[in-house]
Amino acid sequence: MDSDQHGIPQAESDFESGLNDDDRLDLRIWLRLLTCANMIERRVRQNLRMNFDTTLPRFDVLAQIDRSPEGQPMRELSHRLMVTNGNITPLVDRLEEDGLVIREPSAKDRRVQHVKLTDAGTAALDAMIPANKRWVSDLMQHVDRDRASDLYTLLGDLKESILASERDQ
Repeated sequence: MDSDQHGIPQAESDFESGLNDDDRLDLRIWLRLLTCANMIERRVRQNLRMNFDTTLPRFDVLAQIDRSPEGQPMRELSHRLMVTNGNITPLVDRLEEDGLVIREPSAKDRRVQHVKLTDAGTAALDAMIPANKRWVSDLMQHVDRDRASDLYTLLGDLKESILASERDQ
């Protein structure tokens, strides 16, 4: 694996490669964020597959359903996961086949299906969540905690800037 000018190993998903100090700072920040997000996601995907024989999308669906113990309508679930109903339906179908979720009709609108975790789904998620937290923490263990807190604040500022830009359009 090659290293950048600061001695940081460059992964295959390193979108920063080929940039130099003359390139615009905003572009370099965006590419670094993308690189880090891809590297973290790749590791989490590998760990979920190796340790729990599952995928990141399945984990994400279970975690999102867990946020609403009374169940989540399919439309809300797809909205929260930022995917279409067409993408979420086959995932929920498979989770239901595996006994991890159930669908129940809404008491208010029988056309609406609420997705809930089964006891097996809760148990699976209860095992995965602490492991996932540990994996992400391990990846960030070499970042000074004060600097990590500053980074979190800066990313919040970036998020607000993006939202403001979207409102201005």
